[in-house]
Amino acid sequence: MLRAILLTLLTFGLTATSFGQEWKFLVEGDDLSEWERLGGEATYTASNGEVIGTTVANTPNTFLATKRPYGDFALNLEVRVDPAINSGIQIRSESKPDYLNGRVHGYQVEIDPSARAWSGGIYDEARRGWLYPLSANEDCRVAFNPNGWNHYYIEAIGPSIRTWVNDVACAALYDDMTASGFIALQVHSVPGEDLANRNVRWRNIRVWEENVTPREWTSQYVINLVPNSLSQQEIAQGFSLLFDGKTIQGWRGAGKESFPEKGWRVEDGVLMVESSGGAEAAYGGDIVTVDEYSTFEFSLDFKLTEGANSGIKYFITESYGSDASAIGLEYQLLDDDRHPDATQGAAGNRTLGSLYDLIPADNGKTVREPGQWNRVRIVVTGKRLDERVLGSRMEQSEFSGAHVEHWLNDRKVLEYERGTPVFDALVARSKYVVWEGFGHWPQGHILLQDHGDEVHFRSIKVRRID
Repeated sequence: MLRAILLTLLTFGLTATSFGQEWKFLVEGDDLSEWERLGGEATYTASNGEVIGTTVANTPNTFLATKRPYGDFALNLEVRVDPAINSGIQIRSESKPDYLNGRVHGYQVEIDPSARAWSGGIYDEARRGWLYPLSANEDCRVAFNPNGWNHYYIEAIGPSIRTWVNDVACAALYDDMTASGFIALQVHSVPGEDLANRNVRWRNIRVWEENVTPREWTSQYVINLVPNSLSQQEIAQGFSLLFDGKTIQGWRGAGKESFPEKGWRVEDGVLMVESSGGAEAAYGGDIVTVDEYSTFEFSLDFKLTEGANSGIKYFITESYGSDASAIGLEYQLLDDDRHPDATQGAAGNRTLGSLYDLIPADNGKTVREPGQWNRVRIVVTGKRLDERVLGSRMEQSEFSGAHVEHWLNDRKVLEYERGTPVFDALVARSKYVVWEGFGHWPQGHILLQDHGDEVHFRSIKVRRID
């Protein structure tokens, strides 16, 4: 048995010597005395260090939880699940009498053999739902083997929670809601007898607590839920804050040299555009980044008030001299259920997440109601040679930022290519047809719109992409 364990550790390169520390096994032999069952009535047994969870029909989610909490740690284990069911690994989780009558809640690392293939994503059990869906990291969706054993590596250090499945980097979450809690193995509820007596198996469950050092920072998208902060991984990826929760450094009024003296304010870590009756750029006016960007990744959190209209524009040029809002490509921010603009345009191309008046956002988008925070991500990559006349400034230019993606709450809701015949045809039938060279600018500012409605912004970040 000892030889088998050592071979398994060597297989994954996780010997005590290789890390300069000792891993502690959480299950040895058939001893589960340091664990307790919580929730439903599914069963757990142990043999030779392997834990077997078995489904029971019509009972709630069941958890085999450690009797002690863990704060900062690295967790290694292997799992094999019946492909007809799913499961999860709870970390930093709790069960309290004053919270849903003791229901287990907290971070869950997903075990998902279904076609959705979100194994390694992070779900917040009985609390906030999906925190890191694998729509945010498609590369990880192919890592899990639904018909065999899978190796999970889970790292929780301070607010940083990261996961690997079969050595593929999956989730990178930064969140400070819960700093410590138990580790638990989940047997998910099943609705009927046809899914009863199905098994989830875990083995080689081991934890490292002392002087845990993070693995090398990887390139996958970081979902950071700590307002106005940058994780170490984001810093390594080249992100910087465009709003630190306190100052408006890096922004100015559109067409102006300074920040607006009215209409915008900073309060409690939020940059807020004030209500002025719905008039476009008639009070404080739009604000733009001081810098211009060509290929970039931009993200922020926004919170709408009921019936609000606003937008995030990019590749902004201020040379047109428009009396209203500055001209540029626009990620629409809108209360679709209450603002009439949602029914205007064509095929829903003025709804939340859309490329305004050009391309509608996906109908399956996930939207949180006014008063709740939503997350925007705009990714602009690629380059192509464009030989069209680009306004009065140039006649031939390297066309940077050809490929554009709009993301809403960590789901991609549209993508398009600038400068293609299809793009130009969309512009030709839109209100932008009157602007020469619309959407063909090689670079420009990023803009937050004053449309006369109160809208809140925070966690504004950007990085340049080579």
